[in-house]
Amino acid sequence: MDGIIVVDKQEGWTSHDAVNRMRRLAGTKRVGHLGTLDPIATGVLPLVIGKATRLAQFYTRRDKVYEATIRFGFATDTYDRAGVAISPQSAPPALDAETLEPYLRPFRGKFLQTPPPVSAKKIAGRPAYELARKHIAVELAPVEVQVYDLELLGIDGGDIHVRVHCSAGTYLRAIAHELGLAFGCGAHLFRLRRTESGDFSLDCARTLDRLGELAAADRLAEALIPAAQLLPEFPSEHVDQITEGHIRQGRDFAVSPFRVQKGAHYVKAISHSGDLVAIGEIRLPNLYHPIVVL
Repeated sequence: MDGIIVVDKQEGWTSHDAVNRMRRLAGTKRVGHLGTLDPIATGVLPLVIGKATRLAQFYTRRDKVYEATIRFGFATDTYDRAGVAISPQSAPPALDAETLEPYLRPFRGKFLQTPPPVSAKKIAGRPAYELARKHIAVELAPVEVQVYDLELLGIDGGDIHVRVHCSAGTYLRAIAHELGLAFGCGAHLFRLRRTESGDFSLDCARTLDRLGELAAADRLAEALIPAAQLLPEFPSEHVDQITEGHIRQGRDFAVSPFRVQKGAHYVKAISHSGDLVAIGEIRLPNLYHPIVVL
């Protein structure tokens, strides 16, 4: 069980809840997630399992795609419906696509965004949400994010439905809050569903209930994306047993100039049995050093 299982996370679960559940299903403590989802959020949560947890470092900056509902009328302290209202509730403005467009435009492209005070951003090594929930003032510096596409899907009274393709670290809660400030009536994130996370989409995701059924039938491996299939953008080099032994000793290994594009920064060393042995980083043309060994 070395690879990734993509969970379609249900509402009410934290990402850590999903990790703990998978640890029990897979019978290993070596499980981690690739990007936090808030408890009210649903959708794609890739879980790395076994030795594949060592590959998590290559997934930290992957793009995300979300479908979200933003509700106008009041703001909350968490910027979503799980929080407490911090502005008077008012009738939402009359919304239509033409009116909304000038307000949506600043949230496309690159811009500075201040993360929500209730977030996983670290302050002196502690998540901001821990301090915020203890009513300790939290000040987070704005960071540059990028929204590649923000599409208005529909309007339903005081709710707007959007699809957002964005860089890692972008908070849709913050976009909802800022829209509310711009309109002067307050707004918060009402619903959030992640449909894509890097290479992974809902097409390959399963609910935890379904994964539980597979585990009970001893078929959990059916949901596993093996480590050798991960990071498809890295070229693969098949190595013999002698070379595999050298790699496991931390020694450099040569690759074929006919199979690996010249200058590729990383390669995957694949054993004769088809398993991922290591990720190699270029040292010289056609010569790689193992930086992650499975």
